[in-house]
Amino acid sequence: MKVLGRWMPTLGLAACLVAAGCKKEEAAKPTAPAEPAAQPTAPAAQPAGAGTGTDTGAGATPPSTPPGPRAAQPEEPKNQEWTAGVVDVKRSGFAPVTLREVRTARNEGFDRLVLQFDGEQLPGYHIEYVDKPVIKCGSGDPTEVAGQGWLQVRVQPAQAHEGAQLTVAERERKPGLPLVQELELTCDFEGEVTWVLGVKSPNKYRVMELKGPTRIVVDVQH
Repeated sequence: MKVLGRWMPTLGLAACLVAAGCKKEEAAKPTAPAEPAAQPTAPAAQPAGAGTGTDTGAGATPPSTPPGPRAAQPEEPKNQEWTAGVVDVKRSGFAPVTLREVRTARNEGFDRLVLQFDGEQLPGYHIEYVDKPVIKCGSGDPTEVAGQGWLQVRVQPAQAHEGAQLTVAERERKPGLPLVQELELTCDFEGEVTWVLGVKSPNKYRVMELKGPTRIVVDVQH
């Protein structure tokens, strides 16, 4: 019993030391860090142009503006095919347009006739080679036109006068061109104007419609 009593304090001390050591290990064990608080997520940036059309504040994307009208393109001339046959273009439903100028000119490879009208409206036209005699429309009388071929250019509705005033005074011409020997107005009556080109030979021709000013152009090959 003395022996047991002798070791009891020692065992108690050992137990105390062991217990103290356990507490030190627990105290030394690192504590897991707390998870950080969730940060608010910034809104994703919108791509350019994603704003609505009603946004008007600073930095708002303005609504797209529709493109303006395209610049008017020059009109391409019509009926540019060379032919020795008939060219017929009909137009109606408007008052006769007024013929203001008749011009002729020599060009490389062809002679040219230009009929220029008031306004923007082109008349219809019927163009073909005709046989002699060449007839004046009002009287029905024949008229002499020089040449070995006669190209008749009839435009309607059109007129070469205003009231009693002639808009084209020179109605018979000899232009002295390589092919066109004579040019004569054979009709200015009831909305029809007709010119006959007396040519050395009935060569191929072409017709063009031009604007700015309004013109009908007839070219006859040399």
